[in-house]
Amino acid sequence: MGLSTDAAGATGVPAGPEAVLAIDAGNSKTDVALVGTDGRVLGSARGGGFQPPVVGAERAVAELAPLVAAVLSALPDGGRGPVRHVSACLANADLPVEEQLLTELLQARGWGRTVTVANDTFALLRAGLGDRGEPVGVAVVCGAGINCVGLAPGGRTARFPAIGRLSGDWGGGGFLAEEALWWAARAADGRGEPTALARALPEYFGLPDMDALIEALHLARIRPGRRHELAPVLFRVAAAGDPVARAVVHRQAEEVVTLAGTALARLGLLDTPVPVVLGGGVLTARHPLLEDRIRELLAERAPRAELRLVAAPPVLGAALLALDRLAAPESAHRALRAHYTG
Repeated sequence: MGLSTDAAGATGVPAGPEAVLAIDAGNSKTDVALVGTDGRVLGSARGGGFQPPVVGAERAVAELAPLVAAVLSALPDGGRGPVRHVSACLANADLPVEEQLLTELLQARGWGRTVTVANDTFALLRAGLGDRGEPVGVAVVCGAGINCVGLAPGGRTARFPAIGRLSGDWGGGGFLAEEALWWAARAADGRGEPTALARALPEYFGLPDMDALIEALHLARIRPGRRHELAPVLFRVAAAGDPVARAVVHRQAEEVVTLAGTALARLGLLDTPVPVVLGGGVLTARHPLLEDRIRELLAERAPRAELRLVAAPPVLGAALLALDRLAAPESAHRALRAHYTG
């Protein structure tokens, strides 16, 4: 599921405070939580996205430091000693070599006696599973990007590289925005089918037509980072009945179910009653057209699967993984869940 290191035997690091550090670092935001081994959340902080492919792994980890320092300041010693464990669920930790490098960089920071690094989709999966027995299930996250992981009895995992179109990915908020722009541009100049997207997308930015929007995006008069804002516009147009927009939303549903079904098949769980956990901004927005189609397709592909939508912050899953590591009592898990889910 991820890579783990233990510094205690090698360095003689003292025991440190009775707390764990949970990090959920996604493409668009990072949450850090300091959690007592009894499940109480002692401190939390939020920052920007975690993007080693853009800024480099060392700088990405360095940018976590102010968030970690902020939450460690809640400790009686001001965070001078290492916590018992660091559970880091990180976006862009997709390949074993990336997990290894990030584990080494986090261990070098000395924040915890032990460090475990996993892809951030594992945080979603853990948040959506129960706290008793062996964790088994599949999770699909569809936020800025899309990814899927699965766990079978015995700890077997199913994963995907999830590094974009290069690894066969389709979907996520950023991708859907680009797809909407593509269809709208072709509709506007006659190369494609007519669609209300050609009017709705420029209107969102207060522009008269697609030519003006294309120019504004190309010349960066509209920041590239704002393109993802067009994904909700796509869903609004689809909900109004536009055939092109509806087809894109249905295609996203197909991809979610393809990922989940493939993971279940690889783990031998297609005919087993296991949870399929969904999370990420695109899915937790609860677009009826998307959600209904996912339920319909999943019932065909894996009729015994139980669909679960997790809206709680994924840092909950990272913290639960840390408590699992310490074999914390069930009461600690309940307290932690209560903090994040009410």
